[in-house]
Amino acid sequence: MRELFIYYRAKVEDAQALSAAVLAAQAKVQSACPGLQARLLRRPDSRDEHHTWMEIYALAPHGIDDTLARQIEAQLAAALAPWIVGPRHAEGFVPCAS
Repeated sequence: MRELFIYYRAKVEDAQALSAAVLAAQAKVQSACPGLQARLLRRPDSRDEHHTWMEIYALAPHGIDDTLARQIEAQLAAALAPWIVGPRHAEGFVPCAS
């Protein structure tokens, strides 16, 4: 089951606005894709007055396919464009046996 991780940087001063925009956009994507789980994380420290943010998406039992990954990335990138500094990086990961 592939999960999607998207990370990027934004100004510390924009944290509240960015968080609200991400959560609203994630709710919209989740309503269009039943069962999609979305999370938002942020590094606790800042560097050069910027935070690093991480969006995580999972969909059981099959995971995030390329089509869904592109849809999520397109919708969130458009919604967050006013606050993102630099590129958004999207990567897929699969669980490992431990």
